[in-house]
Amino acid sequence: MKSSAGVVAAGHEVTANAAKEILRVGGNAFDAALAALFASCVAEPVLASLGGGGFLMAQTKNERPTLYDFFVQTPHSRPTEQDLDFYPIVADFGTVQQEFHIGMGSIATPGTIKGIFNIHRDLCKMPLREIIQPACEAARKGIKVNSFQHHIADLVSPIIKSTPDALRLHECSQRPGEIAQSNDVVINSEMADGFEILAHEGEALFYQGEMGRLLTNTCRDHGGCLSPADLQSYSVEQRKPLELGYHHARLFTNPPPSVGGILIAFTLSLLEAEKLGKYNANSIHHLQRIGHAMQLTHELRNTRAIGSTDDLSTDLEILDNEFLSSYRDTMRNHKAFSRGTTQVSVADRFGNMASMTLSNGEGSGYVLPGCGIMLNNMLGEEDLNPKGFHQWPRNSRIASMMAPTLVVTNDGQVIATGSGGSNRIRSAIMQVLVNLIDFNMPIEEAVEQSRMHYENDLLNIEPGPVEAVVAELRTQFPQVNLWSHKSLFYGGAHSVMRNKNGVLSGSGDSRRGGVCYTL
Repeated sequence: MKSSAGVVAAGHEVTANAAKEILRVGGNAFDAALAALFASCVAEPVLASLGGGGFLMAQTKNERPTLYDFFVQTPHSRPTEQDLDFYPIVADFGTVQQEFHIGMGSIATPGTIKGIFNIHRDLCKMPLREIIQPACEAARKGIKVNSFQHHIADLVSPIIKSTPDALRLHECSQRPGEIAQSNDVVINSEMADGFEILAHEGEALFYQGEMGRLLTNTCRDHGGCLSPADLQSYSVEQRKPLELGYHHARLFTNPPPSVGGILIAFTLSLLEAEKLGKYNANSIHHLQRIGHAMQLTHELRNTRAIGSTDDLSTDLEILDNEFLSSYRDTMRNHKAFSRGTTQVSVADRFGNMASMTLSNGEGSGYVLPGCGIMLNNMLGEEDLNPKGFHQWPRNSRIASMMAPTLVVTNDGQVIATGSGGSNRIRSAIMQVLVNLIDFNMPIEEAVEQSRMHYENDLLNIEPGPVEAVVAELRTQFPQVNLWSHKSLFYGGAHSVMRNKNGVLSGSGDSRRGGVCYTL
């Protein structure tokens, strides 16, 4: 889809349409991104909530990108385990299962609300009360549940059913008490009320006022960790992006203390010398190099514990040429060895680009009464707690895999991408970038191309490679799992592009119900 007036790629038609409407009435990419954020809470409630956190990679015309970090923070104090409301549930992806922990003890300090207001003050043109209107209208009118949203709600149904308030966020309007099925309508008027109250009262209502007191009092009385000090001290951080050269392009991605961006940068640094573009896409020469680079990156994260300390310089050492050289030697020898997130990408007519990634984990099960805000379960996310549960450092930004990314090529293209998908985020973004830069694919093809992911000795492969290539990969990796279908497991890299002539295009990733709208 091509345009010169504006383009948005997101995980639901309601989310994308909210951004499109704001662009249509003269808003810029950041107005549109915030409109999409609010709408995603309505239309993608498993993946997005004001009770979570996220990141925005923002580029205004002719300026260098800036990263807004409004991800969640660990609390100031850590109660004893026996005092916590903290328990496991299992999500069944069919081919794999994954355990999550929920309850009041899983809630980390939310950052999304403060992020909204910081972004609005710095970058937006329109009043917030206008930006929220598409989301409010959708919440009150009702959202017809599509097949993808029904699928992911079914995956985390133990969380949805864990409390009456959580169930109400997903309740069929025609059959109260039941989780909505495909084509059922869900109405969330309380969520719209909450948006309007926040737009009127400001962020202090949550971080210093009545909303926050309700949250922290409930945590105090029912096994949570959050205190008033956690909310009052929370701040949004503006960071200089991690910058990397890759062939003829410059990449700007999420820097430490988050880990997704630095791991993507490490993988691409290994692959650059391989010159993948001289091979055919999905050939054994292409896929074995991708797979081995994923292996090395996975080993690196496990052995170096990247993101588990506050020493950012130690993490950045992995991009030094001397450090990389030994890993590149391993790449040349080709020796094998032994979650809920959504993405919004927007480009506008003014030259601005926005890549925003949002997450609520899977949700804690606790919903703030009267405003429809499901709180996150980031303290219960195994991927975000590599040292084990209840071992987190106090009052510290949690290291995230989310990596909203901008790419500027020598021939004048600018690309905004990112993905959901927990540990699969880095592999999804890396493969989309290889498809765009090494193989020069159109953006739609680059996003939809089959993917792989390596983790814990298992190489997962989407359908696409021919049988002989898969057979060869089986000889090089400890375990190979060939999927029968594309899956949300492999992320959702909703992406947009501006070419050197100002023409805009994009692609919503079908794995996560993605859509792309242009003006």
